[in-house]
Amino acid sequence: MIISMETQNEIDYKRIAEAIEFLRINYKRQPTLEEAAEQVNLSPFHFQRMFKDWAGVTPKQFLQYLSVEHAKSILKDKQASLFDTAFETGLSGTGRLHDLFIKVEGMTPGEYKNGGEQLNINYSYAESPFGSIIVASTGKGICYMAFVDGTNDEALIELKNKFPNAMYTQFLDTFQQNALFIFTQDWSKLNNIKLHLKGTPFQLKVWETLLKVPIGGLTTYGSLANDLKNPNACRAVGSAVGGNPVAFLIPCHRVIRSSGETGQYHWGSQRKNAMLGWEAAQTAKAS
Repeated sequence: MIISMETQNEIDYKRIAEAIEFLRINYKRQPTLEEAAEQVNLSPFHFQRMFKDWAGVTPKQFLQYLSVEHAKSILKDKQASLFDTAFETGLSGTGRLHDLFIKVEGMTPGEYKNGGEQLNINYSYAESPFGSIIVASTGKGICYMAFVDGTNDEALIELKNKFPNAMYTQFLDTFQQNALFIFTQDWSKLNNIKLHLKGTPFQLKVWETLLKVPIGGLTTYGSLANDLKNPNACRAVGSAVGGNPVAFLIPCHRVIRSSGETGQYHWGSQRKNAMLGWEAAQTAKAS
């Protein structure tokens, strides 16, 4: 039986994610390459090669990016001046992160209230380093992006639940193509990514603030509340972060606990750890 490339990519990512979870849990005792490889039923040689192909670093190097101490050091460095330093981290050359400009435009009250009535939504499926995704857009920008953990049909049902009265077409448009470049690390091709989001004014403000947390950077719920000049709104901020409709592009995975622990994630804590470690590895390679 021939396995499609998409299916093989998904299998490989699941193996990597399982290995990352094993490394995270056992970080303090520094597990060997052989132990990690055994967890995913691979030889040490093949596991090391697969892991480096995915993350760009060895499993041993990756371990440091999963540590609480590493997270704490980033929070300590960035917490005082999050906005001032937000776009300083780039991946390479002219494709620096601050070249990425994302315009957030909330839906009109009518669009919000009527569940997307009179909206035409294009959607498509794609592969990412963290599994399959579904991405959707209106005529104004990206309105939805989510990881697909079940079938494509199930993912489409979740999308339609967000906008039950919209018209849907499976079509990869320019908005989606620009958004998907974020997974290739070729920031020079991103151009202007625009978001057309369904949310309350407070949610939109939280999501817009999240966009200022750079790749390889971290923040906390308390820091976000302070940046919004509303330090008592930690719980409301947490709800808004959890309601983020655009996975990865609006980086809610970069919000962690003040203790340095990564915490929960809408699309799974295992995936969150994979994303944070992968981003840290990309940033370290570029420095």
